[in-house]
Amino acid sequence: MSVLLKASRLCQRYTTGKKLFGKPSTVTAVDGIDLEIRAGEIVGVVGESGSGKSTLGRMLLGIEAPTDGEVLWQGALMPMPATPKWRALRRDMQLIFQDPLAALDRRMTIADQIAEPLEIHRLMPREQIGARVMELMEKVGLRADQADRYPLELSGGQRQRVVIARALAMSPKFLVCDEPVSALDVSIQAQVVNLLYDLQQDEDLTMVFISHDLKVVRNLCDRVVVMYLGRIVEEGSAEEIFARPLHPYTQALVSSVPQAGTGMTNRIVLQGEPPNPAARPSGCAFHPRCRFADAACKAKVPSLMRDNGRLAACLKLRTLPFQDEKQLTHA
Repeated sequence: MSVLLKASRLCQRYTTGKKLFGKPSTVTAVDGIDLEIRAGEIVGVVGESGSGKSTLGRMLLGIEAPTDGEVLWQGALMPMPATPKWRALRRDMQLIFQDPLAALDRRMTIADQIAEPLEIHRLMPREQIGARVMELMEKVGLRADQADRYPLELSGGQRQRVVIARALAMSPKFLVCDEPVSALDVSIQAQVVNLLYDLQQDEDLTMVFISHDLKVVRNLCDRVVVMYLGRIVEEGSAEEIFARPLHPYTQALVSSVPQAGTGMTNRIVLQGEPPNPAARPSGCAFHPRCRFADAACKAKVPSLMRDNGRLAACLKLRTLPFQDEKQLTHA
């Protein structure tokens, strides 16, 4: 598959407000990420809150310009946000938000909100927009009689379908789904996930799926990227990540996924909370919570190592019991 989007050395730093007796502090939300997204695949991005997942998603779409690094879209540098070239590119890439009610205008009908991007970008004659809106509503499982309703008259699952229909209005090539099912009931989550999968197959979409729910990621995604404190700590196919996680952090995440017919006796419980991004630990950022950490982990920042197409950033990859005896090389 061809590379649709490539991120190189992506960094995003924010400066916090000045304290009464001190200097402003800098928070690094994303720290030196390299990532390729291939056409037609679904890439899951997982990690705890504060790991930089949503910030990465916004930078991949060009909504936020990186502090350092660059994003290439089909081989060309991503235009700066809010420029005419970037607005034109927005037809090919869309964002599906976590909270559908916040993403919709409560004063506009469903039909008007789905039609809005078509009117803004003038992709078809005005007299054809109504038919296109009905087509999109049917595609995402909404009834025609719901077209004149307002967001507050719909359920959470129905509102998320409206957001998806609006994102599909311009036939984009690339979707970033930022926790699209976390605000929904469990019974509705499966419906929305199945809808996204069917749309990806039918429309040949490329997707980045950001989620805390590893069960959904395992069933939906082709490839998984694991983030911790702004950096990628492991990357590989979904099948390999869940069958044989390499990094101790990924091990802990995977162990928390319930298995049908089994108990949770093998769950790895992480101690403490993720560190403050404004006060990143020395060496490996995960070492304060890692059961394998030693003095070397506190002193040296691990680089991503390659293991038969997989990537993991851990100084102990050659010695930990879950690592096979294979030749590891720098990524």
